[in-house]
Amino acid sequence: MKKLIFVLILLIATVSLRAQRYGEIGIFGGGSYYLGELNPGKPFLLSKPAFGGFIRHNFNERTAIKGAFTYGTLTGDDMISKVNTNRGLNFTSPITDISATFELNFFDYFIGSLRHFVTPYMYAGGSLFLFNPKASYGGTTYELHGLATEGQGSVYPERKMYKRTQFAIPFGIGVKYSLNSFMGLSVDWGMRKTFTDYIDDISTTYYLDLQSLTPGETNAAGLASDPTLSHNRGMQRGDPTYNDWYSFFGVSLSIRLNYLERERCLNVFY
Repeated sequence: MKKLIFVLILLIATVSLRAQRYGEIGIFGGGSYYLGELNPGKPFLLSKPAFGGFIRHNFNERTAIKGAFTYGTLTGDDMISKVNTNRGLNFTSPITDISATFELNFFDYFIGSLRHFVTPYMYAGGSLFLFNPKASYGGTTYELHGLATEGQGSVYPERKMYKRTQFAIPFGIGVKYSLNSFMGLSVDWGMRKTFTDYIDDISTTYYLDLQSLTPGETNAAGLASDPTLSHNRGMQRGDPTYNDWYSFFGVSLSIRLNYLERERCLNVFY
C-alpha cells in the first residue's frame, strides 16, 4: 500500500511538473509586406521594417495564447511590380496591428527545458488594424482617404468611404527555441486575411473623365486616381472580388515570467 501511495504521489507530482503554466513578455523585429492590386502574388516584395511587443500565457507544453502589438509599413508600386505600368499607381501606408492568437506547438516545449527545447508551431486568431494609405505624385504626398479617389459619396453615392480601422484574421507558422532557463527565441511568418480591398486605396473603377481636366489642372483627387491621365471614367482600376492581405515575418525574443515565487525543481528533466 505504501508503495502504491508513493507511486500515485510521484505520478501526480510528475503531471504537476509537466503542466508548465508560465508567462512570457517579449519583443519582435522583422518585416512587413502587402498583397493586393499593386502586388497580387509576390511575397516579400517591397518589404519594410516592422517591430512590436507581446505577452504570452502558456497553458502547458503544447498550447498558449498570445497578445501582440505590431507596427510596420505596407507599400506597393505598379512601376516596381510591373503588374500594370500603364496604371502607374503607388501607395504607402503605416500599419498598426493589435492581435490575439492561439498557438499550438507540434512537440512538447517550454523555456528552460533540456529535452523539450525546440518545436515548430502554428497559430491563428483575430486582430484589429489601422492603416492610412498615401501616394506620391510630382514630389508631393497625398493622404488618399480624404480624396475619394474612386468617387465615393459624390460621384457614386452607392460607394461608401472605407474605414481605416478594420478586422483581420492572422495565421501563420514558426519555430520556438529555448535559449536558456529564462529566455526563448522564435522565428515566424504570418499572414493577415482582411475584409477590405482598400489598404492600397484601389478597388473598383476610375471616376474622372479626361475631358473634364483643363490644361495644367492640379486636382489632387484626379492625379491620385489617375496619375497617367490615360483612363476615362468607368474604366477598371482595381479588382473588388479579392480583398487585400498583409504579412509580418521576423524574430521574437521573450523572457519567462514564473507565476510561482520559486522555480519548480526538476524542470530540467522535461
